[in-house]
Amino acid sequence: MDEELRSLTERLRGEAGSSPAFDRLAATGDLDELAAVLIAPGQPLWARELTAFRLGRAGDPRAFEALVLLLNHRDPPRCASAAHALARLGDPRTARAAAALATNELRVAYALHPVRLLVELRAPEAVPALIATLERRLRPRDPYRRVALACVEGLGSLGDARARTVLHEALAHPALAEAAVRALARIPQPR
Repeated sequence: MDEELRSLTERLRGEAGSSPAFDRLAATGDLDELAAVLIAPGQPLWARELTAFRLGRAGDPRAFEALVLLLNHRDPPRCASAAHALARLGDPRTARAAAALATNELRVAYALHPVRLLVELRAPEAVPALIATLERRLRPRDPYRRVALACVEGLGSLGDARARTVLHEALAHPALAEAAVRALARIPQPR
């Protein structure tokens, strides 16, 4: 069992309590059984998360909608697990969904994991979404510095020249300046 799956099962085992369904869902290799949990009424959140994660890691597209909902959850460990599974799912809709979540100002408090997922995917949607999100985070007294820092670091990792302007603007923000210097150094200079 790898670290991501181990961490998830330990966290969800605590939520599941003594439910016998937990061990069954954690052990089964039957993807249809797992997918049935996602559409069955009255399933607890831990069961939906466990099955969506396992299906996503198996590359089963039936997990997509559940994983996107979990990516936008208020609980950071759920977001992290969903991002991990979505990155491995290989669904072409993932980058668009992550970009929509990262740029949604009504849900910016939960944008950290969608931003990180966009960087990991290196999809065409990543740079425009990170630029748009960072531009909004550069407003005075913006409380979402972790999201801004993830955007700066991600833009540096992606190394796209389109990010140069917003990264120069980030230099004026003490909490972002050091990361912005590093990010700008990773962007190739024009010839």
